Amino acid sequence: MLIQQGRVTVDGTCAKLGDRIDPGMMRVAIDGVMLPLDTGLVTWLVYKPPGVVATMDDPYGRPIVTDLVPPEPVTKPVGRLDVHSEGLMLLTNDGDLALRVTHPRFGIEKVYRILTTSAVSKQHLAAMVAGVDLDDGHARMMRARVVTTQGNRSMVEVVMTEGRKREIRRIFEVLGIGIERLVRTSIAGISDGSLAPGSYRALSVTEIRSIYEKASRQ
Repeated sequence: MLIQQGRVTVDGTCAKLGDRIDPGMMRVAIDGVMLPLDTGLVTWLVYKPPGVVATMDDPYGRPIVTDLVPPEPVTKPVGRLDVHSEGLMLLTNDGDLALRVTHPRFGIEKVYRILTTSAVSKQHLAAMVAGVDLDDGHARMMRARVVTTQGNRSMVEVVMTEGRKREIRRIFEVLGIGIERLVRTSIAGISDGSLAPGSYRALSVTEIRSIYEKASRQ
C-alpha cells in the first residue's frame, strides 16, 4: 500500500513492487524518513555514571563509557557528557545517526535536570534562554524551568540542541549558579527511568526511526 502510494523511496527514487533491496548499501525511506535496515548497525542507550569519561580512551586511566557496552561491534560515544555529569548517552557505529543527533542544524533536543546550590530565579531562567557570551561564542538554552525549589536549592530542567564542551556548566557559572548534580534525562524524546547508572540497552527500530523523523523536520 505504501509503495503504491509513492511514499517509499529507495536511494531517493520511488520504489516499485518487486524491487530488491540491499540493506547494507541502499537507503530506504517512508515519507522521507529513513528506515534503519542495516543489521550491522547497533545503537546503545547508556546511563553514564559520574566519574566515567565519555570517550573511547583516556590518558589518565579513568573509566571510559565504551567499557559499559559490548566490545563488538565497536561503537563510539555520540556527543559529550562531561566526567562529572551523568545520565543518558548514545553509543553507536551508525555515523549517519550520530550526525543527526549531534549537529545543531537537526535540532535534536536533549533534556537535563540540574540540582543547584542556590535558588534559581525567573531572571536566571530568562537569561538562560536569552543566552550568555562564552569564550567560544553565544550560548543559550532552548527552554528552562524550575521544577522544584527547597530552601537555597533548585531543581532546574533545561533543553539544549547543541553540546559544546561543558556548555551548561559554563552558562550556569556566568550566571553565578553553582551545580551540585547534572543529569541528562532524555535524548530526542527517548528516556528510560529503568536504566541504572552503568547499565545499557539497545535502541529499538521504532526509537531509531523517531530520531530520523525528528531530524527530518528541521
